Amino acid sequence: MSVMAPAGDKKLTGLVAATFTPFTTQGEVNLSEIGPYIDYLREKQGVNSIFVNGTTGESMSLTVAERQILAEEWCQKAKGKMDQVIVHVGCMSLKDSQELARHAAQIGADGIAVISPSFFKPSTADVLRTFLQEVSLVAPSLPFYYYHIPAFTGVNVLAKDVLEGIEDLIPSFRGVKFSGSNLMDFGQCVSYSRPHWSILYGMDEQLLAALALGAQGAVGSTYNYIGCHINKLISAFEKGNLVQARTIQFKMQELISYAIKQGFDVGVNKQLMSEVSGLSLGPPRLPVKPCPEALTLALTQKYHSIFPEH
Repeated sequence: MSVMAPAGDKKLTGLVAATFTPFTTQGEVNLSEIGPYIDYLREKQGVNSIFVNGTTGESMSLTVAERQILAEEWCQKAKGKMDQVIVHVGCMSLKDSQELARHAAQIGADGIAVISPSFFKPSTADVLRTFLQEVSLVAPSLPFYYYHIPAFTGVNVLAKDVLEGIEDLIPSFRGVKFSGSNLMDFGQCVSYSRPHWSILYGMDEQLLAALALGAQGAVGSTYNYIGCHINKLISAFEKGNLVQARTIQFKMQELISYAIKQGFDVGVNKQLMSEVSGLSLGPPRLPVKPCPEALTLALTQKYHSIFPEH
């Protein structure tokens, strides 16, 4: 199956940017950057779908009201410009998740995604499926995605186990954002998936391996600023040019490996996006600390040495 879907096909495929949340220097939500942000993704990176209010968007540090005004602005500004806007609505509280899901349906989102609660953790796939079902019931017309990110949630339930029988509970189920390193579990999700599902990979540094296993697309933070290169990786893979695809993947790995050694987190990632794009995305919100100036400079220089055409 081609990673790039034909125009007009509502199946979620190709590259999806997990967006950062713009803040003012005072730490308030900055809606004025969202329009230019969408234009930048389309025009400079060739990225035409977005995943908002996720991990990259610092969703767990936002209030429900902030998540609602952000989701509304992303949907409004993306109209006629982006193929799809997926709104992440997962929260620690079922009631908050339901409130955000209802709101996403009202504002015209193209789909919703839900992460597992992670303070009181579901102990089994069955309990997690039931939680997801309860969220889906309040927005039954919206395509529903399970957001699997065990390194952050600490919920060590295999994604494949969550998928078993899920359509019986959630008729609107349309796929998984799989942000984990367990490629066997990922492969089992692809093997089990239905034709109308999208199995999307979320660990940018291992995308090529996931494509070989049948990923239909990818959701990630680095696609905000190297999306144009990763589109070339996908194209090379589809043409069977593994040498070119690997070359691009290794470049991305070099950048991420360097960043990890320096101390890579959402704050550092956000600052790199600001430097590369020219957008004013502001600082992260505590407890994530702002990126030190010396690290910003070193990482930006590394980026330009690896991707000199930018």
